[in-house]
Amino acid sequence: MSNTFDPDRLRAGLKPLVENLALSDDGQAYQRFYSMAGLGSEGRVSSRLGRFEVGGYEIVTQLWTPEKPVATLVLVHGFYDHMGLYRHVIEWALELGYAVISCDLPGHGLSSGTRASITDFAEYQVVLERLFVEAKALDLPQPWHLCGQSTGGAIVIDHLLNHGDQSPIQGQSILLAPLVRPRGWTWSKVSYYLLRAFVKGIDRRFSENTNVPTFMPFLMADPLQPRRLPTAWVGALAKWIERIESAPRSPRSPLIVQGESDMTVDWNHNLAVLKDKFDHPQIFMLHEARHHLANELPELRLQFFRFLTQRMG
Repeated sequence: MSNTFDPDRLRAGLKPLVENLALSDDGQAYQRFYSMAGLGSEGRVSSRLGRFEVGGYEIVTQLWTPEKPVATLVLVHGFYDHMGLYRHVIEWALELGYAVISCDLPGHGLSSGTRASITDFAEYQVVLERLFVEAKALDLPQPWHLCGQSTGGAIVIDHLLNHGDQSPIQGQSILLAPLVRPRGWTWSKVSYYLLRAFVKGIDRRFSENTNVPTFMPFLMADPLQPRRLPTAWVGALAKWIERIESAPRSPRSPLIVQGESDMTVDWNHNLAVLKDKFDHPQIFMLHEARHHLANELPELRLQFFRFLTQRMG
């Protein structure tokens, strides 16, 4: 069986998750490529791919359900990422008996949109709110927990600070290497304002963002990886940082996991901001861990999953 799939054809053939369509050949090839088939203990997990339309985008979403789910994890991936890279987080949640619902953000993975671009981070909130609607339509079990990696963490932070009073999330909020500012942000911002009138993007630089030696070669071969960094996304980030750093405090207490060898985000600054914005967030530091915690070494994942499990309640 081939592991090759056509992303556009796969997306076009999808319906809303509630219709519970059987996976197409492209859908099965997608699951094989990213080792997403047969997740959970003894493979007793149902999975489905679906699609919804919001904000001018066709958003591809995915659901994994154990036999008797006791709660739900809403999972938000990071910049350049997509759902296919989050097998370890999904398996952890399934072992706890949680259903997991996620989607590819606009311009990422199987979803439509200019690759890795966005005009305003508010668009991510529209997608997240629509994902909550999907979860409600599926009658996914409460409590709902929310987890975001990197830019996904930024989306979770924005939701908690600016929409927390209306949030359907009654369980824990988890931030894995959350983005507030990227590393070297001052220079990046200066470069953006100098370049934005002349270029629409620059070539992406792949970096070793985990201690797993096979992860970067896999990313380089991943057909869903964007190859450019759009200047529009950097501009949207600049506006979002100002919005978040001036946002009112939240009574929420998220769980934060941060690697001290993270060279992607300015984690010292970010943690200071998050300590100020939230009520005594619980922070777990991993000295050796790099940025992409969802794909770190098994022994590092084991440590922070243990920390999270003890606090899920």
